[in-house]
Amino acid sequence: MKKILIVDDLHPAFKIAAEEMGFEVDDLPLIKKEKVLEILKDYQGLAIRTKFRVDKEVIDAAKNLKFVARAGAGMDNIDVAYADEKNIKLINAPEGNRDAVGEHCVGLLLSLMNNFRKADAEIRNGIWEREGNRGYELMGKTIGIIGYGNNGSAFAKKLKGFDVKVLAYDKYKTRFTDEFAKEASMEEIVKYSDVVSFHIPLTRETKQMVNDEYLSYFRRPFFFINAARGEIVNTQSVLNAIKEGRILGAGLDVLEREKFPALADADFYQQLVKEEKVILTSHVGGWTFDSYRKISEVLADKLKNLEI
Repeated sequence: MKKILIVDDLHPAFKIAAEEMGFEVDDLPLIKKEKVLEILKDYQGLAIRTKFRVDKEVIDAAKNLKFVARAGAGMDNIDVAYADEKNIKLINAPEGNRDAVGEHCVGLLLSLMNNFRKADAEIRNGIWEREGNRGYELMGKTIGIIGYGNNGSAFAKKLKGFDVKVLAYDKYKTRFTDEFAKEASMEEIVKYSDVVSFHIPLTRETKQMVNDEYLSYFRRPFFFINAARGEIVNTQSVLNAIKEGRILGAGLDVLEREKFPALADADFYQQLVKEEKVILTSHVGGWTFDSYRKISEVLADKLKNLEI
């Protein structure tokens, strides 16, 4: 019987479906890496989420591994090139949390444009300020989406009822204009966008892509959203652009450094937490009760169709 080792917290739907397919599944979400390296030779499948890194050491220890199932979208915690070299198949489930990410981005955007964070804090401190919290309407604005995969297209779909114009740029796609977004060049994005939202993976090419130089190309002040990967953005550059009035507000679900104490040690941290024009969430864009289940269901469906 083929065996799967689960080393992260996955919804039970994946294990139940895998067992129905004939797999023996060991669900050990608290297992340490040292123990994984010791026992992984006995498994044909490995299921992970975010915390576990499938690096060269892990792959070398997995003498019989046929596939890695990533419960989520990003594959940056897997050495994809080395896995391909070893003929290990990779499956993920970006479809499972795309609606959660799309809705989260809409929430960040509406909160930024209407000063929800600032107004809430003021009222809690005995301040009733209307003029200082005058907001912007989404209607009639141009939204620029960078990356038109599962998450980018889900965000565009959620925006349909707001009467906005959506421009989408994707370096690796062409002819993808649909009822929710119009395919655009990066030049059009930087020229016309009132809002820019990032939905691209973390790669060597995209790491620190959004820096001072990149932001300098934008022609008008805009709202900035990142619910993709923190390391694609230089946070200090975003703070600089806010200070200079080039970014009107930033909604950041992801950061270059995440979790404490690492985040508190970052050079930009003190300025970041004092900036009223930034809304921060703890990498929860795709982290809903609903997506937790849907990710495992999507992953199970892909496992069913995997030839191993």
